[in-house]
Amino acid sequence: MPLRILQINVPQDAGDVPEGLLKDRQILGRWRDCETDALVIQLLSTAEESESIMDNFEQQFARREGFHVTVLPVEAVLPRPKELTEPPEESDAAAENGAQEAGRVSREELFSEVVDRVGVTRIFIGLTVLSAIVASVGLLRDDVAVIIGAMVIAPLLGPNMAMSLATTLGDMDLIKRALATNLVGVTLTLLLSIGIGAIFEFDPEIPAIVARTEVRVGDILLALAAGAAGTLAFTRGLSGAVIGVMVAVALMPPLVVAGLLLGAGELSLAGGALLLTGANIVCINLAAVGTFLIQGVRPRNWYEAEKARSATWKAAALWILLLVLLIVILWLNQYGEKEASESSNSTARIRWNAAGSHI
Repeated sequence: MPLRILQINVPQDAGDVPEGLLKDRQILGRWRDCETDALVIQLLSTAEESESIMDNFEQQFARREGFHVTVLPVEAVLPRPKELTEPPEESDAAAENGAQEAGRVSREELFSEVVDRVGVTRIFIGLTVLSAIVASVGLLRDDVAVIIGAMVIAPLLGPNMAMSLATTLGDMDLIKRALATNLVGVTLTLLLSIGIGAIFEFDPEIPAIVARTEVRVGDILLALAAGAAGTLAFTRGLSGAVIGVMVAVALMPPLVVAGLLLGAGELSLAGGALLLTGANIVCINLAAVGTFLIQGVRPRNWYEAEKARSATWKAAALWILLLVLLIVILWLNQYGEKEASESSNSTARIRWNAAGSHI
């Protein structure tokens, strides 16, 4: 069970208000320290309790000068609190206050994590370039291990998680930053792989490349699973490398394949790879938004919740519309291939019968 230390600074004249705000909350330890101009309260709590505690204090003291909350992760604590070995009983007050789902880190921690990963920095550009190069080499060599290595260093987690979280919270500024970061990463990867495809000769029939030139139902399920699994791990505070691989595996390879094929002049195959990339982006973000909502990630205030609900519904409707459009395109492609195959077989039978009659 992840633990957090909350250091809360409130005005000296707060009186017994902090104690009232902590009523019915699962607090594992508390300390008070009076400074010259502020009352400092330090709390030891579980990660899932931290969001509700911060919400209560912000609603009470947000407009008071000197109010400040700092959240610190806890690696270990001794003596071990009794509550860590026994499942807590949820009180009626805690249920009414909308305690977050057990095991999920707070909204503020999620927001801070994605904000740190959004932005076109030298590190982001460098990792994008290196990932595109490694993925291109792995695809041209049909080497799965090298392709996986490219997924590990691909910096695609941050902007995609930021876009989904911003959609859930209705944060338009963060959505714009995430979209800009995603656009730069996609464009840079595509241009670099186009250059590699134009310089180096390769066989477009390489299995690793052919597998990413068509959109299949399995690819859609893979992207949905990657988005949901990556978001679930992200809300649990797991390693960024593990989460990043889940997202990058559905985005980087088809995007690099599209660039390689464009550079080689294989426009038809490149179109299929670009379609697969678009389908994966749609599915990842749709699954991520749904997973955030299931995990109970919501804005703090009611007016922010109304704005977020509107933004979430609009974004979800757009993602679903794009997904339906992609499924229709997929069905039409498969139907066209089936018709072409049947027409070819019919023509062959006619020629065979004609040859037999002639004989």
